[in-house]
Amino acid sequence: MKHFYCSVFGHNYQVTKKVTYHVKEYTCKHCKEQVTTNGNGKLTLLTPKHKEINSVLERIHSKRIKSRKSLILDR
Repeated sequence: MKHFYCSVFGHNYQVTKKVTYHVKEYTCKHCKEQVTTNGNGKLTLLTPKHKEINSVLERIHSKRIKSRKSLILDR
């Protein structure tokens, strides 16, 4: 029944994880389908490959944010 709702009305995606400012992971409220934004900014299914890419992006992004904050505080 969950998939029927989404096939008729479309998915109702909610942000579940913010990877970077532009890359986010979404989950459908009804059928629990997971998607993420790809390089073109469009939604694509969240495969294990995309999960790994997102985790690496998140690590790099958080390191850059920390280093920028420390540079600003050192001034």
